[in-house]
Amino acid sequence: MNYEFTIVVPVYNEEDNLKRVEKELSDYIRIASKKTKILFVNDGSKDNSQALIEEICQDNPDFTYIQFEKNCGLSAAIAAGFNNTDTELVGYIDSDLQTAPEDFNLLLKEIKAYDLVTGVRANRKDSFVKNMSSTIANSIRRSFTHDGMDDTGCPLKVIKTEYAKNIPMFKGLHRFLPAMILLQNGSIKQIPVQHFPRIAGEAKYGLWNRLFGPLVDCFAYLWMKKKYINYKIENKG
Repeated sequence: MNYEFTIVVPVYNEEDNLKRVEKELSDYIRIASKKTKILFVNDGSKDNSQALIEEICQDNPDFTYIQFEKNCGLSAAIAAGFNNTDTELVGYIDSDLQTAPEDFNLLLKEIKAYDLVTGVRANRKDSFVKNMSSTIANSIRRSFTHDGMDDTGCPLKVIKTEYAKNIPMFKGLHRFLPAMILLQNGSIKQIPVQHFPRIAGEAKYGLWNRLFGPLVDCFAYLWMKKKYINYKIENKG
């Protein structure tokens, strides 16, 4: 089918959202600026998500899936999506659809000149506590990484796949994707995107995950930065 772009959709207990995900991503595929396919990553859901995913993929040839045997977390789901991508570009969106698939076109417009383009959630539709904890966590992360990004938690990103596959993933590192591209001497950009309230399902992160967890992850990132090996092959014989 000569696909150019894969959208990874991590799923964990999102049975109430998946039919809307099917509709909105199907609508996006028709207007996408790149030939697009969808890859669900079922992160060990315990509800009816897997049955719905299989039904969606059977009805839509542009949709595929992989299923974990148990819950491994968001970073693992994103890493598996990246590693199972065979297109030049890979993207990522949450299955709660608090960001709009059509905004991928805004990111794709810039990706030729950059190696990662991420959304920044403009006028966020979250609670005061969630917004404030995310603001504090982003400030702490920037002080460690110096990546200049305002909202690395935004679940709308496009990455050149060669860079995405070289990201050494561990739990919590999904918050550091722009910084890990910089470690590869790549270039990054952020663009404002739409944001919406969650309509169905439950949020998977509490105060610990949004605030204290990222602080611990910053030290893991510093260790990774110190140990990271970066090379490019100039020639082969």
